[in-house]
Amino acid sequence: MSLNRDDATQVARVLTESLPYIQRFTGRTIVIKFGGNAMVDPQLFESFARDVVLMKLVGMNPVIVHGGGPQIGQLLDRLEIQSEFIEGMRVTDEPTMDVVEMVLGASVNKEIVDSIHRNGGRAVGLTGKDGELLKAKKLQLSVDLENQRDMGQVGEVTSVDIRVLQMLGDSDFIPVIAPIAGGGDGKTYNINADLVAGKIAEVLSAEKLMLLTNVAGLLDGEGEVLTGLSTDEVDRLIANGVISGGMLPKIRCALSAVKQGVVSAHIIDGRVPHAALLEIFTDEGIGTLISNNR
Repeated sequence: MSLNRDDATQVARVLTESLPYIQRFTGRTIVIKFGGNAMVDPQLFESFARDVVLMKLVGMNPVIVHGGGPQIGQLLDRLEIQSEFIEGMRVTDEPTMDVVEMVLGASVNKEIVDSIHRNGGRAVGLTGKDGELLKAKKLQLSVDLENQRDMGQVGEVTSVDIRVLQMLGDSDFIPVIAPIAGGGDGKTYNINADLVAGKIAEVLSAEKLMLLTNVAGLLDGEGEVLTGLSTDEVDRLIANGVISGGMLPKIRCALSAVKQGVVSAHIIDGRVPHAALLEIFTDEGIGTLISNNR
């Protein structure tokens, strides 16, 4: 089926608009946290895989870090293991950790790898335990000075060994990373995928950190998307209470990455097909961008 003139002109305009971005970002590392609706909607899942394959084909180095909360929850329900959440994080006892490792390190990770392969790319699935890519320690969550909450095997990243990622970045392979890691105490830890993506972006001196979410981006008091923010502006928004609740940990992750040398961080709506490409390859972008520019 051939395109009519208007459709063909639109396609040509989009391709022309993307050219300077392709030239600018060739050879640069893009770390993407894949999660939310994009992971459970089959069409969004496949469109994300195509986006990543295209990035690699035009010379970028995408690195994928994925979550899997809904899939973990479904299996825990089937096994009749109850979940408890504190400040949005799943308390992870030993039976829950077994499920987390099974879901993140096996089924979800391999689904993403398979999807990239179906769309013409080459991917390698990893967990933070492979090659000791990530090392972790137990997360200490303090509600106040007298109230410590035990999160079980929930961890935080203590170090990142980027040699495996550098090797894959110099090849045709796309790394797909599950956010679990070993600790010095011999235990395995479940780590927030946003935090893992941020730490990896920092140590790789990435061009971009992209966090896919289930919202349009960071919203102001009137519900409008805020974009083009500097780190100073984000600090002020946090201090003024404009950024709060569930968005706060994600914004702090993005803010930390930019302050540690990542060129820009993006909070984008994973419910939009090809959201990652729209953010990278178009003048308008889609979502909230944070950088050190003032």
